[in-house]
Order: sequence, then structure tokens, then C-alpha cells
Amino acid sequence: MNQPQHPLRPFDYPLGFRPWRDELTGRPHPQDEGYTYELLENSRDAYRFHAVLSAGRIAELFREFSRFLGGEAFFILEFYEEQIGGSRTADGEERPLPTIYYSPYLPLDELFEAVDPYLTRLIHDGFVGFGLANNREGMELFYSEEKVLTCFTGNHIRITDLFHRFGLRHDPELLFPTDFGHDHLSLLWHPRPELPADLHPLTNPELDYLNFCRELTESLDMYPVEESLSFFLSKRDQDIIEDILAAHGDYAEFAEDDFGNLLFDWNDFVLECEAGFTGDLWEYRQGLKLRDVIQYVLDQAPEAQREKILDIIAETDQRFQKILTDQRKRIDLPDEQTRGAQEHFWYHGVVRNPGAELRRDLIRSGWYRN
Repeated sequence: MNQPQHPLRPFDYPLGFRPWRDELTGRPHPQDEGYTYELLENSRDAYRFHAVLSAGRIAELFREFSRFLGGEAFFILEFYEEQIGGSRTADGEERPLPTIYYSPYLPLDELFEAVDPYLTRLIHDGFVGFGLANNREGMELFYSEEKVLTCFTGNHIRITDLFHRFGLRHDPELLFPTDFGHDHLSLLWHPRPELPADLHPLTNPELDYLNFCRELTESLDMYPVEESLSFFLSKRDQDIIEDILAAHGDYAEFAEDDFGNLLFDWNDFVLECEAGFTGDLWEYRQGLKLRDVIQYVLDQAPEAQREKILDIIAETDQRFQKILTDQRKRIDLPDEQTRGAQEHFWYHGVVRNPGAELRRDLIRSGWYRN
């Protein structure tokens, strides 16, 4: 596996990534194309690949990868929402955090039609990362601002075959661009003649990543996601969960949905409760039902999937438990108490910071009576 199966080709960096020269020789550090992969933590069938590919072939790779996505995918965009200058060194003391946006699931032809006008800018700007994913198919490919490809998959044979067709060699000792000192550069930093030819006609505002990333988020109706909740469910995980939910009379409607979205919805509900829940009592109880569905899956799932889901939601559950007050009382409706839901921690007490509508409904329901 370590022997190159194709002749090594010259490596071309994206314009937005400039490696420093070797301090002793003054020469550029050598960079080869290639990939590494490993089994994901807490998983028996999902893999994480890291790969390096010349900038000129990134668009083609995404096109080929999209064949694995079942005809639809969501787009991932990562960029800095505040202007941080035209360049940044890798060892800079101040490290601002980018925001990650997801689009809704879209047919691939529609998605590429929207993204294609921006693709050269996305590849070459040193402050932007982007990707494609379909959680239901257990596939994700992301090209980071460090200009390293990361792929999550439950079918590593497909990905090794794809990389082989692109001439990438498997090298467990592969050095990545991030192993060397480097600068990140925006497209505006470069003299116009250095830009790819299709960018020459663009104006400076059109080359500014703040502008074109915001345009893209608006055109694809993208929304920010919480970076702390990061996970990967393989296609096998999703299929098992689908069968579990399909067998439940009340939860069958969730069976064909992306279960990862349900986990995000539960996390979003907890975030809203931490900030101050603005809905009424009915909406609050709907949020708690998200956790009911997750619990049902946990109760029915094989050990491997149960452990994986528990690990994903552990921090969210802990945060919700911390903001519950008056836990001697239950907030579930009387007719629901016969289902055993009263034993779950999320029904014991209410959030510390209810908004006006939730507080009003709690008063009307007699919650504050001793």
C-alpha cells in the first residue's frame, strides 16, 4: 500500500495557502499528493480519511465524490464572519473562530448550479473551507481552509478506489501542508494577474470572501451550526435507526429523516433554553419530545449504536440537567405519565430562565403552587 502506483506529479498549492521556505536551505518544503485513513473513535465501521490533492483537481474530485451521495446532499461552508485582514500566519497569537453553515438537502444538479460560480474562489481563498455531505448515505467530504481534504465514510473501499483513480497513494507517513509553517492569504491579497483566469473579470468586492460567502449562504438558505456538536453516523447506523423508528407507531414519521438532524434539533433546543426559552408550554413540551424519540432509539438500538449516540448527546444532556430547577415536580401531562416518561430527567423540573410565554403558561397550569 505504501508504494506509489502512479508517477508523482508536481504539487500546486491553492493561492490562499503559502508555505514558508525551509529555514536552512531556503527551498520550498516538498509536498506530495496522497492520503491516510483510520477507523473513527467509538466506531467499528466508519473511517476518517485525510488527503492532499493539487488545487487544480479539487473541483473534479468533488464531482466524482458526489456520485456516492444518492442524488442529493447538503453543502457545508466555513468562513470568518469578521474581516481578519488579507493574510494571517499559522502561528499568529490571535486565532479567531470561523462559523460553519449547512444548507438544506438539495438535488445535486441544483446544488452544483448554485455553487459552480463560486467554486474557484472557494478553492483558492485561504480563509474558506467547504464540503458536501449526505448523512443518510454516511458520506462527507470537506476541503478545509488549511487546504486538506477530510472524508468521513462507512464505505472505505469506495473512497480508496476513488483516490486510486485520482492517482493518490496511501502513505501513513504523509506530511500535510499544515506540518510546515505557512500563511493564509485572501484572494484580494494577490495581484490580479496571479489569479486564475476565470477570476480576472471579477471586481474586488466579488473577490472578498465575506461578500461571496454571504451571497452563497443566502442563495442556498444556509444556517449556522453549533461547532461543538460534531459526529458521524454511518449508513449502517442510519439504516438500523430507520428500522427502529419505523416500528414505532408514533415515531415512524421520523424513520426516513436524517437522525443526525434530530440530534442537532435537541442540541438547538437546549441552547435556546440556556439563552432563555421564548416559546410557550406546548412548544417547550415539543422540545422535550425530541429527547423522547432519541431515548426510544437508545432503548432499542444494538450496543454499538447505543454507545455512539450516548456519546454524541452526553454533553447536551448534562447542560440541560444543569439548567433544570424545581426538579421535585414533573412537567409532563397527566395522560403521558402512564408511559413511563416521568422517569426521564428532562421531565423533572423546568428550565431556570423561562420566557414570558412559558412562565405565563406555567402560572396558569399551577406549576408554582406548592
